[in-house]
Amino acid sequence: MSLTGNLRTMSLPDILQWIALGRKTGTLHLERRAVRKQLAFNVGTIFSSWSNDPRESLGQFLVSHRFISEEQLFRALLSQEKEGRLIGSILVDSGMLSEDDLRRALRAKAEETIYDVFHWEEGDFEFKEDELPAKVHIHLDLEVQGVVLEGIRRVDEWARVRKVFPTMRTTFTVTEAATEADELDRKALALAAAGKTMAEIALDMHRTDFDTAAHFFDLRARDLVTVAEAPVAVILDDPVAAITGLLAAAETRLREKRLDEALKAYEGVLSIDRLNQQAKKGLLAVSEARSRERALKRVALDKVPALKKSLAALTHENFDPQEGFILSRVNGQWDVKSILKLIPIPEDDAILIFARLIERGVITLYDSEGS
Repeated sequence: MSLTGNLRTMSLPDILQWIALGRKTGTLHLERRAVRKQLAFNVGTIFSSWSNDPRESLGQFLVSHRFISEEQLFRALLSQEKEGRLIGSILVDSGMLSEDDLRRALRAKAEETIYDVFHWEEGDFEFKEDELPAKVHIHLDLEVQGVVLEGIRRVDEWARVRKVFPTMRTTFTVTEAATEADELDRKALALAAAGKTMAEIALDMHRTDFDTAAHFFDLRARDLVTVAEAPVAVILDDPVAAITGLLAAAETRLREKRLDEALKAYEGVLSIDRLNQQAKKGLLAVSEARSRERALKRVALDKVPALKKSLAALTHENFDPQEGFILSRVNGQWDVKSILKLIPIPEDDAILIFARLIERGVITLYDSEGS
């Protein structure tokens, strides 16, 4: 059977207890503004989770919890695009992550995904019985009762934290005692010293609002920070929606070859979510598009290509089949436009090959009149 409603009228603990006591199998869908989450259950126990919040993606969770580096994540995501496999499988098969570490990370990530919903005051939910995700690398086995108890504990602690930090827009002054902090503390303190709000620090460190607030609650108790009295900057109310919108705009501008606007949009994403790999790949795409544009501008269609090296010297060069084919049509008489009509290679690709050959010093271009 299906169960639908809003968290204003039926709390998350009640929903989870209903699923557990009924030993239900299926997926619980949760949605609030731009954030969507899914919790999959097998006979009343939680065995997988999913969220579109970039801070809760497996890759970013692994980086923020120091299982892998940003560089390793980027390489794995590039492999994922080619192979279409789950990121966890790629990391394990490549030796960047052990199976045990992946299991621990998935369990911790699932718990964080759920605990975050305990702080939602409202949001739509729907439980779809017998609906299960198609691909799950590792099945978790989380008992609902333990998750509910921890979630309620966090809600109580959150209320205690809120008395000191009533808003995530809180900023801090770092004290001199901060020199004794550990690595995680130092990173948080450095962001605080730069004037970042707690909300911005949570995004930068890829931690939940709760974890960040609890961390600063502890830092304040240890006299490492004090609450700043200066007014704070306005922050994004819905960072997931902002990220989604900026990425969509960036991809559209990239397709339209409006590269400056695409670059600005991708940089906007990274200002909100420093580890966003889609934005990082977008920056590479913008760079490649700019290189392509520069190359296309270097090759004038009315110019005549001619060899700069002797045929004997060319035998020592390495050319791919397309480069060799184009070189075989270079006779010092036909201009670029004429050669493009003769060869079965897309025009832009052929022009880029001409640009590469010019850069390598294999050919040169001159005016058809010989000037």
